[in-house]
Amino acid sequence: MTFQAVRVVDLGTPFDLPRTFSPLQRGYADPSIRTDPGTFRGGARGTPGSGAWMAQRQYDAAGRHLGAATLRWDQLDASQVRVRAVADGEEALSSAMERASAMLGAQDDWWELELLLDALGDRLSTTLAQVRRQHPGVRLPATGALLDQMVTATLEQKVTHREARHGWRQLLRRHGDPAPASAELRTPDWLRLPLTAGQLRRVPSWQWHKMWVQPPLSKTILRLADRARSIHRLGSSTPVETSSVRALAQQLQTIPGVGPWTTAEALQRSHGSADLPAVGDYHLAHFVGEALTGKRTDDAGMLELLEPFRPHRQRVIRLLKLSGFRSQRFGPRLEPADHRTR
Repeated sequence: MTFQAVRVVDLGTPFDLPRTFSPLQRGYADPSIRTDPGTFRGGARGTPGSGAWMAQRQYDAAGRHLGAATLRWDQLDASQVRVRAVADGEEALSSAMERASAMLGAQDDWWELELLLDALGDRLSTTLAQVRRQHPGVRLPATGALLDQMVTATLEQKVTHREARHGWRQLLRRHGDPAPASAELRTPDWLRLPLTAGQLRRVPSWQWHKMWVQPPLSKTILRLADRARSIHRLGSSTPVETSSVRALAQQLQTIPGVGPWTTAEALQRSHGSADLPAVGDYHLAHFVGEALTGKRTDDAGMLELLEPFRPHRQRVIRLLKLSGFRSQRFGPRLEPADHRTR
């Protein structure tokens, strides 16, 4: 038996659904979420005609699993998004619909950053303000699914995007459950639910190897699974305010194998963190340095460059990525060795 609901969320200002959701999608073939950008390019008119599919598990404030839900998002006009949901239980449906606005980034307020950029008034701030005016509908989404985001971020630790995205796809395709569906909301065949803690623990070690997931990463994922109830509880009880999210990041880093990069990447997506740059990223510091000064820099240099924009450092990084700037590439592209058949 399934349960269904429909609501329309009005963001009140132009909204860009595909660019807001794009950080959530791990590669073009992500089995848990995919956006369809429609025919509009965004900008001041929003992105009417765009949409997305998303499969999520729902948990309450105590970390109890409520059930699974499929969400279909359709942008109706410049500011309104229709949310259709089908779930395998009433509690799961209620939880998904309650979180719909936050998932769209309704609590993500860029007003203070816009005022700061105008007040600074230098060439860089003026350029960033112009990028923001070109993309007023981009927000930082807050899915609330902290464990799922911790797993995807862990899969991306110190490996190529190709390895990480392959691991995530195979994990859900081989071990994930199909997303809930109904006659009124027919879900795509590829849509899969993220794994529960119990399902993660049941994945055999040799299967992690076949999925191109290195042993240190699979061990960290199993540690996350062992602490899943606490992670769900902390994720549900932590508001999206910067100081609260920063404290949550410190708590998560007590888990062996979890560091600042992993928590930043996860909390940017689960809580819409506006001020947690991903320190330790292989490319990010170089990108920020070149974008802001024309020269590469390291993590310390990146943080120094971003300091004037605190507590909006991740929003500034998002603007830099939206600007179209591309950093220089040096040397051959990394091609990891494939040891899965050995």
